[in-house]
Amino acid sequence: CFLCLTAHSAFSQDPQFTQFYANPIYLNPAFAGSHGCPRFALNYRNEWPSLTGNYVTYSGSYDQYFKNISGGIGIIALHDQQGQGTIYTSSLGLIYSYHLKVNRKFTMLFGAKAAMVNKFLDWDKLTFGDMIDPRKGFIYATGDVPRGGNRFFFDASAGLVGFSKHFFFGFAAHHLNMPDESMIIGESRLPMRLTGHAGAEIQFGSKSQYSNTTSLMPNIIYQYQNGFQELSIGTYLKYGAFTAGAWYRNRDAFILSIGISTNKFKIGYSYDVTVSKLNNGVSGGSHEVSLGLNLNCKDKPVSFRTISCPSF
Repeated sequence: CFLCLTAHSAFSQDPQFTQFYANPIYLNPAFAGSHGCPRFALNYRNEWPSLTGNYVTYSGSYDQYFKNISGGIGIIALHDQQGQGTIYTSSLGLIYSYHLKVNRKFTMLFGAKAAMVNKFLDWDKLTFGDMIDPRKGFIYATGDVPRGGNRFFFDASAGLVGFSKHFFFGFAAHHLNMPDESMIIGESRLPMRLTGHAGAEIQFGSKSQYSNTTSLMPNIIYQYQNGFQELSIGTYLKYGAFTAGAWYRNRDAFILSIGISTNKFKIGYSYDVTVSKLNNGVSGGSHEVSLGLNLNCKDKPVSFRTISCPSF
């Protein structure tokens, strides 16, 4: 009924993770290989669980630096579920990121992603006005012509990252080819999504074999897609293996996160406290969990530079 009563034009945006750097190559493909050794990441997000038509998103990725190609290779898979399985979006992407040492203190990364996307609409889960009996409810079959099914399309993205020892910045453009994702009538181009991000690490004290340093990591992320703007400002406080973070996403939510990160693995949890008109009592906020695994490698150059960016 809702679909029938809405206007003929509609707007949507891509799935978003609030543990931005727990899924770095989704945020910006230029991050591929930035860790050096093989890195695996798994991410789960349940957005607005109190609503019957909530959004559930899964992501899995791998990336690694290869010296012989002077850059990183990444693979990322995404599965997004909307409206209790009414719409599925799945994608598999391959990323290459070229690493360029500009000078002794500054490095640039240039990344590109090519992905194949499958969008599926389960027409049988939709309901229409002509299916309703005034007394008995939904008992009739709709007279509308069945549509939906599967649609496959190619999607291209690119990005860059620049960093020094304690500062980094980046820019990414997703859906460069603006693919047609329509599954019903006419053409529906996927709008380009632009992302800008920057961050720094401020260390307090000196690290020794007896104590850990404390780091404050302020960050900012701006995203734009077809008139929709999102500004996220936050900071992380890191002590040893423990990290705690707090973010504010404009007119939407406060984000609280906590995580443990070691040389081998990391695990994080975050919760979005909704502050918009879709308040927390109605939406149930948003839950997100991330898992990461870092493997050892033999080909990592001694002089390889890593980015001082957050893990969650």
